[in-house]
Amino acid sequence: MFKNILIIGCGMIGSSILRGVISQKLCKSVYVFEKNINYQKQIKKINKKIILIKELDEKIKDIDLLVISTPMSEYKNIINNLNKYLTNKTLITDVGSTRVNVAKLIKQKLSKKLNWIMSHPISGSEASGPKYGSKNLFKNKWCILTKTNKNKLLEKKLFNFWQKLGSKVLFMHENEHDRIFSVTSHLPHLVAFNLIKTAQDFQKLHKKNIIKYSAGGLRDFSRIAASNEIMWRDVFFNNSKNISKIIDLFIKNLENFKTDINKKRNSLLLEKLKKSKQVREQILLLKQDISKPDFGREN
Repeated sequence: MFKNILIIGCGMIGSSILRGVISQKLCKSVYVFEKNINYQKQIKKINKKIILIKELDEKIKDIDLLVISTPMSEYKNIINNLNKYLTNKTLITDVGSTRVNVAKLIKQKLSKKLNWIMSHPISGSEASGPKYGSKNLFKNKWCILTKTNKNKLLEKKLFNFWQKLGSKVLFMHENEHDRIFSVTSHLPHLVAFNLIKTAQDFQKLHKKNIIKYSAGGLRDFSRIAASNEIMWRDVFFNNSKNISKIIDLFIKNLENFKTDINKKRNSLLLEKLKKSKQVREQILLLKQDISKPDFGREN
């Protein structure tokens, strides 16, 4: 599909792309630029054919596909190198979780001769680092691309690239993307972080270790809250307007739940709980999770 591919930043997502590219034989040569020394050691164990490069310099000028898989706060510095060494023969993409901010950055900082089409693979976990990557991470998961109306051929190539990695691919405008994922991804993570913070505060206030009594609910929220803090700081800052609006709606609904509980509004509360279960049924119907109890855990 490509003669050569360069992945900049090779944590869990980047290394999953790396493994998928090698497994599906999507290029002749695959390069990685990763600053973390421990990650470099892990990457070398994945496949002997992987070429680690030390600098983003003139060696990248002949790259066909360049994938940026770093925290979004690093994009600006990376763009400086891309402007200096790339040509319009290279297709640039990234895997960031917010799109409006990246679209603005591309418009303001990227050389007009270069081609960047944004990607957002909707997959991953709380784990960080190349050792947690999987060639099957993107299988049957959504990947959202953003149209540029600049180069239809490159759009098609990127569309096919993600399909080869197993993704279900569609195009979406960056504004719509950020509104939708403020609800489906960003708020759930923020709720998880806040719930764990609340448990910590409760524990400190009462001078009692409550974490050891964690039930399934707190345990599952703690998994989400273990996600990479740099990545999620970038997400919250870059989608602040949409996230603030959905926080307001969340607080309103939480206050209503509080009122229902305090006033023992039996029918209202039961109706809300029943409707909430329907979302789980929809997720299973859409094959976005498995139907085994407790998410398939053995214990």
